[in-house]
Amino acid sequence: MPKSTEPAPDATANPLQPISAGIVAALVGFTSSFAVVLTGLRAVGASPAEAASGLLAVCVTQALGMLYLARRYRQPITLAWSTPGAALLAGTGAVVGGWPAAVGAFVVVGLLVVATGMWPRLGALITSIPTSLAQAMLAGVLLPLCLKPVTAFAASPAVIAPVVLVWLVLQRYSKRWAVPAAFGAATIVIGIDVVAGDRVPNASELIPRVDFTVPHWTWQAIIGIALPLYIVTMASQNIPGMAVMKSFGYDVPWRPAMSVTGIGTVIGAPLGGHTINLAAISAALAAAPTAHPDPRRRWIAASSAGWFYLLLALCSAAVATLVAVAPAGVVETVAGLALLGTLGASLAGALRDETGREAAISTFLIAASGIGIFGIGSAFWALVVGLVLRWVLAARPIE
Repeated sequence: MPKSTEPAPDATANPLQPISAGIVAALVGFTSSFAVVLTGLRAVGASPAEAASGLLAVCVTQALGMLYLARRYRQPITLAWSTPGAALLAGTGAVVGGWPAAVGAFVVVGLLVVATGMWPRLGALITSIPTSLAQAMLAGVLLPLCLKPVTAFAASPAVIAPVVLVWLVLQRYSKRWAVPAAFGAATIVIGIDVVAGDRVPNASELIPRVDFTVPHWTWQAIIGIALPLYIVTMASQNIPGMAVMKSFGYDVPWRPAMSVTGIGTVIGAPLGGHTINLAAISAALAAAPTAHPDPRRRWIAASSAGWFYLLLALCSAAVATLVAVAPAGVVETVAGLALLGTLGASLAGALRDETGREAAISTFLIAASGIGIFGIGSAFWALVVGLVLRWVLAARPIE
């Protein structure tokens, strides 16, 4: 049960309140970042059908995980796909072994998450990585995607301007709905372009289906995708997710949460799903008093989000098809706008520690560069260089 100092529940509370809060949490979570997921999966080698299957997989696995955890522990434990992790995939690009190797890396991430729950020392090792370096690596990974709205606008201002304008207006009046509204504007732009170009997709392309991929393991994919994806998922999703829940008086059971998300990741990987984890932003939508005055009833919000995600999974093929027929730059613009807030928070976290600022800046620049050495992406090298520089530049203790 949650530890709460809140007043007694209001007997007149609307019984539909937690259900509507869960639906909003799922809808905002899906529409605000599915473009990032599809972009990341396509970048590491997934075909449009495989990317659609991956979106379906993460929707279903996180939905089932939420339904189990919320009902079992009577807490509003919400899960999400790793949006920063998808952005990392977009910056990493294809690896040795192609898409099957990327799928193998996703399996490794899931196993590492399960091991983190079972073996506390592994979790302690992740938390020992300086926050500034982890945030700098994430910021560097996000930068290229966040620049997409700028470059896309320069290339096609008439196509991109409506999307950016809608996002800007909603930023002023309702930030929560800014990215979903931008996606709505993008849908209209895509629809007009598709009709004008007589490129209307077949109805069969809108039907969700799974596409199984046999995992393949290469050391380049394990080092270049699995390790950075695991670190980003833990540092920017699972640990903050625990902190958000704690702020609302809930002690999330660590081992079961890691086991559920890790096993869900392993199961979803062959179907194209990259990672599921504890939610951070949407966690607040289900755990806050706005979900229900009685903290003992807010678990219904997380359960409702799980059921609604199962419905949203049916839209996976449709949105993937929409992305596939979109004019150049439109989907990338939505993805970039969705990540601006995360980029800002990452930069703030990276530069907060003055003593390690040089190492953090170096980490950021290397991650943003997109360089690959020995077939391993820039995120891994950024973290390695950052750790080395932080150690070399550390101040000597005063004797």
